[in-house]
Order: sequence, then structure tokens, then C-alpha cells
Amino acid sequence: MHASDIRRAALFMAASALAFAAMSAAVKAASRDVPNAVVVFFRNAVALVVLLPWALRQGPRALATRQWGGHLVRGLAGLAAMSCFFYAIGRMRLSDAVVLNQSFPLFLPFWERAWLKEPVPARVWPSLLTGFAGVLLVLKPGSGVFAPVALLGLLSAVLAAVAQVGIRRLTQTEPIARIVFYFAAIATAGAAVPLWWAWRTPSPAGWLALTLTGILATIGQFALTRAYSHAPAAVVGPFVYTGVVFAALFDWIFWRTWPDAFFVPGAALIVLAGAALLRGHPEPEAGAA
Repeated sequence: MHASDIRRAALFMAASALAFAAMSAAVKAASRDVPNAVVVFFRNAVALVVLLPWALRQGPRALATRQWGGHLVRGLAGLAAMSCFFYAIGRMRLSDAVVLNQSFPLFLPFWERAWLKEPVPARVWPSLLTGFAGVLLVLKPGSGVFAPVALLGLLSAVLAAVAQVGIRRLTQTEPIARIVFYFAAIATAGAAVPLWWAWRTPSPAGWLALTLTGILATIGQFALTRAYSHAPAAVVGPFVYTGVVFAALFDWIFWRTWPDAFFVPGAALIVLAGAALLRGHPEPEAGAA
């Protein structure tokens, strides 16, 4: 692998992290205007609209699958993770919600043990313990910040790990584009159900924020795909954690808040542990939750 490929992959991964952090900022802005269910629906619906031309161009053969159960589990787990994550974004500092969501690699070994019957290697335990120590620092138990919304942020990581293990199984027989399309379709359909009782018409600023969530998520997904086309996920995957830095910057730019003293060491431990664990999972992410 050439050094130029690694640099190019790192730049695309950083661009993806920036796009997803900007999407999270748009989610936070939209959450102040409409309920969480509306935000989740538009995030997925806009992505589906972007993907529909590809599906129509490729035709039914490109969408033919025998893995309906796998797509359904991946789609519903990803939708649940997204719902928890977006709810946390609307009610926490952006950087706190993002770093909790990005702790999902800590839960991968346990889901792989439960679902794929793979043992948890002894070599990953130091990383797991380091990462969970970081999670405790971010959650700050005993300080009055150990709130249900913070636990929902952590639950988004648990559910995102389920989705990632589902992707790992699907990639054995399914192309990435098909996985991404079915996730968008299943998540949009599932997110449409709560609209019957949760719909609220957005303001003009709300419409803009909602549209940006889908556009920025799609940009982030394409940049992510380009990153993995230049270098293996084990090499470039850890660069996804630049999103934590971008989220902290958006906190300051838009809401004039800075991370507290617990966040910095906690985030550092989570990033170190997550980066180490990602190096042991070469499968690319198909559709970030």
C-alpha cells in the first residue's frame, strides 16, 4: 500500500467525520423545532431519495436478495441506534453525545460472542477496560449528570454495535450498495410509523436543518466509501474519531459550550480503545447509524 493511498484515505475519512459531525449539529438544530421522530424520518428519507436513482438505474437484479432477515435486523437496529443518538444530541452537549455513540467498538466483541459465537480474545480486554473507564468519565456517575439521556446516548452505541455485526454477516453475501439501500428503505419505513402521532410542521429554519441532515449524512457516507476504497478499514478506521474534535468545535461555534474537565480524559480513553478495537475489525461500515 502506497503512502499516498493512506493519506488520501485518511483525508476522505476525516471529511466523512466532518460531514457526520455537521449532520449531528443539524440534528441538534432541528430537534429544537420538531420532535425526534420527525428528525429521524427526514434523515433517512432524504438518504433514500438520493439512493433511488441508483436503484432505478441498476434495476431489480441489483436489489434481489435472500437475506431479508439480515437486512431487517440490521435496519431496525440501526434505526433504533439512530433514534437514541438523535434524542441524546437534542438534549446533551454535541461532543458528549457523539463520543458516547462512537464508543460502539467496545460492544462489538460481546455481540460477536452472542451472535456469531466468536470468543472474546484475551488481547482485547485491556482496550475494553480502557474504553469503559473513558465511558464512566464521560457519564460522570455520582455528579448528577448520570442522567437517562446520557444512558440513551450509550444505548445508541450498544445498538450500533448490533447493526455493525449484522453488516458483517451481510457482507459475506451482499454488496455494500445493496446493504446501504435496504438500510435506508427499512429505516425510512420504520421511522414513518411514529409520524402518525408525532408530526409537527417545521418552521422554514427547521426544514433547512432537516434537509441538511440527510444531505450531510449522504456526503459522509460517500466520503466513507471512498476512504475504504483507498485503504483497509483496519488502517483508516480510527480516523473516524476526528469527528469528536469536530463536534466539540461545533459546540463552541454554535452553542458557545466547551467540554468539561471529565470529557477530555474520558474521550481520550474511548478514542484510544476504539481505535485499537477497530484495527481488529476490517469490515467497512455500511451506512453509519
